[in-house]
Amino acid sequence: MTIKEIRELENDALLVEIDSLKEELFDLRFQQAVGQLENPARLREIRKTIARIRTVITERTLSDDK
Repeated sequence: MTIKEIRELENDALLVEIDSLKEELFDLRFQQAVGQLENPARLREIRKTIARIRTVITERTLSDDK
């Protein structure tokens, strides 16, 4: 998910997206622990996407306060 796609979504949709990404991240960490992880780069990609979403939400919150 690119930053442009993230900025187009509403905050509620972004929070739902964070929840689904966290679930996927949990599953991938479990696969890694068991030794069945096929794409280890996906872990980093998901963590960065979550950070991007949180950044956009924070930016919106701070701009609303002013």
